[in-house]
Amino acid sequence: MNAEMFEKRKKSVRWNTLRITAGGFLGIIFLGGVILYLPVSNTGPIAFIDAMFTSVSAVCVTGLVTIVPASQFTLFGKAVLLLLIQIGGLGVIACAALFFLLLRRRITLRERIVLEETYSTGRLGGIVGIVRKVIAGTLFVEGLGALMYGIQFVPQYGLVKGLWYSVFHAVSAFCNAGIDILGERSLAGYAVNPIVNITTILLIILSGIGFTVWFDVVDNVRRLIHREVPIRWWFTRLKLHSKLAIIMTLILISVGTAFIFFSEYNNPDTIGTMSIGQKLMASMFQSVTTRTAGFYTFSQGAMHEESKLFCAILMFIGGSPGGTAGGVKTTTFAMLFLACVTFVKGGSDTECMGRKITVENFRTGFCVVMVAFTVFITGTIAILVIEPDTVSLVNVIYETASATGTVGLTADLTTRLSRNSQIILMIMMYIGRLGPLTLVLTFAGRTHPRNKIRELPKEEIMVG
Repeated sequence: MNAEMFEKRKKSVRWNTLRITAGGFLGIIFLGGVILYLPVSNTGPIAFIDAMFTSVSAVCVTGLVTIVPASQFTLFGKAVLLLLIQIGGLGVIACAALFFLLLRRRITLRERIVLEETYSTGRLGGIVGIVRKVIAGTLFVEGLGALMYGIQFVPQYGLVKGLWYSVFHAVSAFCNAGIDILGERSLAGYAVNPIVNITTILLIILSGIGFTVWFDVVDNVRRLIHREVPIRWWFTRLKLHSKLAIIMTLILISVGTAFIFFSEYNNPDTIGTMSIGQKLMASMFQSVTTRTAGFYTFSQGAMHEESKLFCAILMFIGGSPGGTAGGVKTTTFAMLFLACVTFVKGGSDTECMGRKITVENFRTGFCVVMVAFTVFITGTIAILVIEPDTVSLVNVIYETASATGTVGLTADLTTRLSRNSQIILMIMMYIGRLGPLTLVLTFAGRTHPRNKIRELPKEEIMVG
């Protein structure tokens, strides 16, 4: 196969990847909803829309629910819920690749191209090995998380139940789903428990920072161990994407922790009654979980309005690409911010740490933000139109930002919404899970054929 034929085939597969991803998620959601609706999955009657809503939330790793999973589902139903969360976290294509590997089926060229487009590796060589690393790394970190949770849950609930709780919540935290089987209050009963807080925070951060950052950091650590590079270069040798993801993650966690700490310091319904150390831990947990996880350790509805709006911004930004996080992504936000800084300084190129970010990269990021913002605003207005005037605007914004960013936090609103509003949230969760990936697969590396033939005349419009 010559280079031209290969490139044509790759472009064709790119579009098929989009359809496979979108269709695959829909198929898993519907199948999961049907299974969760069956009597064997439930301790009592459940409406089909509630079963479907739960399936959407699990597969889209969001965490919004209209029922209480702990009391609604049987052990079988909870096991199905856990499987849906794991599939949603890894992604349909990665799970399909895992299925082929388990069957010892050869991965074809077409399937390798699909995987390359999914993980944006830029090369086909070693793509199957990357998928193996992603799956192995996921299971390893989830296993460590389960062991850490077990320190608390096993003594509290007994060996079997404690291990089950540990595994379920480790998977849910790592996949950024935020769905729990503890009851109506999520992790509020462990608000001052350092083991549960630290374990959850680490799982959310590790998965939310992205697998590509994992591989880059591990590769640089290996070079340090073999003394191929000096220790002082450990960070500078990372790829630009990894640097931006790490820096933005640290900044957002720090800023979010500080804002929530001072904003909610005297609020008795959130962190007001805690000690200073406990307030800092709860504030950090809230800052981390708002960027796509969905667990909470204090009432979200009891927060001050400024805290809800700030958390909505964090939810919209989300985590980093290449992992289980939602939102428009940290690196996208950083790139647009750097573009603004460049423009203010009178420059023409978006620069960062001695590197130039391509125009195509910027356009893709801009499209991601615009589509996500359009979905967020449209969903917010639609719910406000449907719901009575008694529903708070801030709470609706909190809810729709949570759905768009696949976060799963709610200001005690999800169960009080009408069925039509819940359907809107289901659509938003689905788009939020697919949105950025869909745009990357659709637009990355594509140009308009017309531009190759002739250049259109230029003309300016008034802005600002």
